Amino acid sequence: MAEPTIQTREDRLAAKLRENLRRRKAQARALGADGKPTLPKAELKS
Repeated sequence: MAEPTIQTREDRLAAKLRENLRRRKAQARALGADGKPTLPKAELKS
């Protein structure tokens, strides 16, 4: 009989982080598709 797969807390968190990263990358690609920068560049003052 096969052992049931029991995910540890660490495994669940790692999976959620990977899912979140994929979603954020897809969102960034979608926002960047219009050719405009998402955040303005800060001007350096000297």
